[in-house]
Amino acid sequence: MSAPIRTELEPLIFEMTRRGLPQEHLPGCDVPEKPLDALLPKSALAATAPAIPEVGELSVVRHFTRLSQLNFSVDTNFYPLGSCTMKYNPKTCDLLSILPDFRWTHPYQDDRSVQGTLAALEELEAALAEVSGMDAVSLQPAAGAQGELTALLVIKAYHEARGQKQRTKVLIPDSAHGTNPASCTIAGDETIQLVSNRQGLVDLADLDKKLDDTVACLMITNPNTLGIFEKQIGQIAGRLHDAGTLLYMDGANLNALLGQVRPGDFGVDVMHFNLHKTFAVPHGGGGPGAGPIGVKKHLEPFLPVPRIEKTSEGALRLTENRPQSIGRVRSFYGSTGALLRAYVYIRQLGTTGLKQVSENAVLNANYLLARLKGAYELGFDGRCLHEFVLTAAKQKKEGVSALDIAKRLLEMGFYAPTIYFPLIVSEAVMVEPTETESRRTLDRFAEAMLAIAQEVKTTPERARQAPTNLPVRRLDEVGAARTPILRWKREGA
Repeated sequence: MSAPIRTELEPLIFEMTRRGLPQEHLPGCDVPEKPLDALLPKSALAATAPAIPEVGELSVVRHFTRLSQLNFSVDTNFYPLGSCTMKYNPKTCDLLSILPDFRWTHPYQDDRSVQGTLAALEELEAALAEVSGMDAVSLQPAAGAQGELTALLVIKAYHEARGQKQRTKVLIPDSAHGTNPASCTIAGDETIQLVSNRQGLVDLADLDKKLDDTVACLMITNPNTLGIFEKQIGQIAGRLHDAGTLLYMDGANLNALLGQVRPGDFGVDVMHFNLHKTFAVPHGGGGPGAGPIGVKKHLEPFLPVPRIEKTSEGALRLTENRPQSIGRVRSFYGSTGALLRAYVYIRQLGTTGLKQVSENAVLNANYLLARLKGAYELGFDGRCLHEFVLTAAKQKKEGVSALDIAKRLLEMGFYAPTIYFPLIVSEAVMVEPTETESRRTLDRFAEAMLAIAQEVKTTPERARQAPTNLPVRRLDEVGAARTPILRWKREGA
């Protein structure tokens, strides 16, 4: 099924210490030495020297190499994390984005000395605007969630400029991403939940009941988190606009729409892009992220500064001369290294390639759905787009939960799909295969899921005890969240 998984952890590097091992000899200090208490106040000095491990160089190399091999990543295994688009990122995007003329620029350089970088960023803005049907794009937000917040601040500034400060409510479907209500709270808005109908779509009657002149916008994900396209989106946009309300789209699932339909064409006023989901920017790992926002023309004056503009001589520059702007939302002009990866990805694929991304993503999802829907019940009936939601309700009756199934998948060499989300589906198992996976991989995953469904009928304890062959078995997840241990401590300390 997959490569063997190590069944035991190596000792931590502190535990490998052997006193008296030969140490590296560093060159002598080439600056005048002073006592530490002459450089720092005594209150800043430790009472005892740090406990630095004493190990040989080869042990250090092997230790950290083994740790890296324990990591689960898209480059090593299938990662069907629903609603997160964990797909393979082409290495050419990494390589081209760190060419010397990009890599060695400094954020404080004069605009005249970074014309190439500004040109690439301007072209990225134009490409994202074209893909989405928007009129202008800001690359400043540092992540999708900050893109949400930035969009909400732009919406707030727009309404206030029109003398409608009372618009402080945001409508959010019950299937929305958790960051949506969180962003609303940070922006100072009140969240109003919309219920879904039996088809998993926004209930229009509930929308009509809650839509009034205090609503600033509706935050919607399309396709939604059930993997279903909101086919009523035109009606929704019309009702919102008639009421003076704006339509915001969470771009988390844009992978399903590339080259097929543009959000700006079905009434979206503002949206954010998850470049780490759709456009080949590395996903997670603590590094810099990027969550640009696109807006229609009536919102452009409120975009954050700085903005890229052309001078009368045709050169590019960053300007803050935007009197209605919400101001800066981060330092400089965004995470340039991440943005350049998205630029390379779009330039490589072009119009035809981007369209094929969505076609293959939708094909892969529907293929997996067809293979699994007999063994597992569906969250909602019908065809899906790029992702789908199963429910382990049938397995739960046999004493095996969605969590158990996820743990069993881990020991079979697959990362677990998203579980228990969206909240409107009991025992939800949400699968997004993306366009980068081969049919062979999809078949292996399907066979593993089918095998688990069969095990539930015969040996349910197998899933309830999983994982049994990983370096760490089941954790106290509640305890880990409430009292995390973030650094190594000596035993008994």
